[in-house]
Amino acid sequence: MRIITKYLLQKFIRNFVIVLISLEIFFVGIDFLQNYDELPNSANLQLLYMLYNSFFTLTLTLPLSLVFGWIITIVIMVKTNEMVASLSLGVGHRQIFMPVVRVSMVLVILLIGLQTTPLAYSYDYTSKILKGTYFTNSKSDIFVKYNDYFVYFKKLYPLQKYAEDIHIYKVVGEDIEEGIVAKKAYFQNNKWYVIDAKITKKPKNIDWNSSKVEIHYEKFLYTLEGFKPKILDNVYESTSSFSIVDAISALVLLNDQDVNTDKIRASLYYEIVAPLYFIPLIILIFSYTSFNSRFFNIGKFTSLSIASTLVIWGIFFMLHKFSSSGVLNPEFSILLPIILWYIITYILINKKIGYK
Repeated sequence: MRIITKYLLQKFIRNFVIVLISLEIFFVGIDFLQNYDELPNSANLQLLYMLYNSFFTLTLTLPLSLVFGWIITIVIMVKTNEMVASLSLGVGHRQIFMPVVRVSMVLVILLIGLQTTPLAYSYDYTSKILKGTYFTNSKSDIFVKYNDYFVYFKKLYPLQKYAEDIHIYKVVGEDIEEGIVAKKAYFQNNKWYVIDAKITKKPKNIDWNSSKVEIHYEKFLYTLEGFKPKILDNVYESTSSFSIVDAISALVLLNDQDVNTDKIRASLYYEIVAPLYFIPLIILIFSYTSFNSRFFNIGKFTSLSIASTLVIWGIFFMLHKFSSSGVLNPEFSILLPIILWYIITYILINKKIGYK
């Protein structure tokens, strides 16, 4: 690693960490004070609330902190003439901003990796703590289609992977071929294990003289393989989020069920693609920086850079909300704007600094 690269990354990482910690303390602290009266008196739950809220806030603050940390680094280097000195020594533009881009990419990839874990449900957990349902999460009256089955759960406990009062109907064509009724069912080994099930089978060919309905009982049987309770919980909860793993599983599961997957795709695109908006922004801010400290207006540069960052982040966040609510198609509201953003910034950057 070149000395200039090492020196630049040290300054950038230090500024990034300072900004990130500051934003985390600000957002988490304000939220804690606003909701303090609604929080339970348990110190453990209050601590969990702050930890979950910290991670949820991290998904918002980390990309912003990368850009803000870069703005601070540029301002300091220009005012101390370090930027001019670096360019005078033959350091190219790409050699200045590319190490920052690479480090930022690694950090965002780590953030995306965390979105594959249960921490992706941090916002849901904070909401349950506020509502006092953190330990008693349940859903009622869920009726869904899964392959050839129509399934009704009177009560579903997603965290416990348990359901009560289950009705499962196998439909072939337009006929109900089989019905399963049970009081309890558990989800284990990627299957639903039904306890004390009553199974009713209708004859395929109905003859008034010989046909009869078959009824028998099973102490223990399994069915609905791959029908995950956490996916059920989130698909039918309008404000729920998804981890990347669960979102992919839900898409595979519901793709052939004639179920609208706009919210799932919006969540997946937002977690994987949307955080990448900051990469062109880092290079764009560098491209429009005046490296001569005499003509460098700190106030104008800083205010415009921060305002532009917040506006661009706000646009992508707004489009995500529109797509999650079903107002816009997620491909047009998230993927297309990201592609257009990359194309526009590439043109602007190429005009300003080219391939230096």
